[in-house]
Amino acid sequence: MNDKIIDGKAISLQIKSEVKSGTDILISEKGITPGLAFILAGVDPASKVYVRNKGKACSDLGFYSVTENLPENVSENELLKLIDKFNRDDKIHGILVQLPLPSHINEQKIIEAINYKKDVDGFHPLNTGKMVIGEKCFLPCTPYGITELLKRKNIQTDGMNAVVIGRSNIVGKPVANLLLRKEYNCTVTVCHSRTKDIKEVCSTADIIIAAIGKAHFVKKDFIKEGCIIIDVGINRVEDINSKTGYRLTGDVDYEECFEKCGMITPVPGGVGPMTIAMLMKNTLDAAKGVIFER
Repeated sequence: MNDKIIDGKAISLQIKSEVKSGTDILISEKGITPGLAFILAGVDPASKVYVRNKGKACSDLGFYSVTENLPENVSENELLKLIDKFNRDDKIHGILVQLPLPSHINEQKIIEAINYKKDVDGFHPLNTGKMVIGEKCFLPCTPYGITELLKRKNIQTDGMNAVVIGRSNIVGKPVANLLLRKEYNCTVTVCHSRTKDIKEVCSTADIIIAAIGKAHFVKKDFIKEGCIIIDVGINRVEDINSKTGYRLTGDVDYEECFEKCGMITPVPGGVGPMTIAMLMKNTLDAAKGVIFER
């Protein structure tokens, strides 16, 4: 029965091991240590945890990293100056500005200020455009992680119907574009809040990627027998038996869908660990100059 579970934690450890080996070779042969700069503005608790976990991954893999913690009231101009400093720093190969930013800062302006050759988050419009037309670029880490899960589980996607629930710029839109590529050859439908009868659309899917941000949105009657489910959602639901008073759950009703589906990612332990692993891979690739010449 465990063959049904797509273990993102285990697969992410494989990828990190590969990145560690590649980093050791790059350091020994070229004298180059991958460098990643984190910029955190404000005091959002979840953002602090994410940046801390990413920093730990850098340390584990032998990267050089620096974290800039900025106050909630940091000006947009100050943030732009910091990005410019890292753009010009040869020791830094990747720049990550943790989102969301304080409300007075224009996120898109900040994203566009990052040198696209250091955009290891894959959010810069130039990287987005290259992704859409199938050119080499930095791919956004969560969609990249999703496709890597499919590859490493040897899931033959050719000709499959894929339904993506959610149309965000971070997950929904990019993963839909990736699945359209010839290496996956899926027929892709994107559902969102205005889609009529999402349940009916999902019932035709061979693959469902749920990224809507609603706990247990996808139920057993949404899916057909043998459907592959990738659950991107991370939601806090009340749990009186937990020390924190809550537990994490996905956009899919895991318990209800488990018997009927073919394969499924758990939450936590599915897509989440892959996001950090692919960030590390993007940073190593940036240091090596294999995506864009350094």
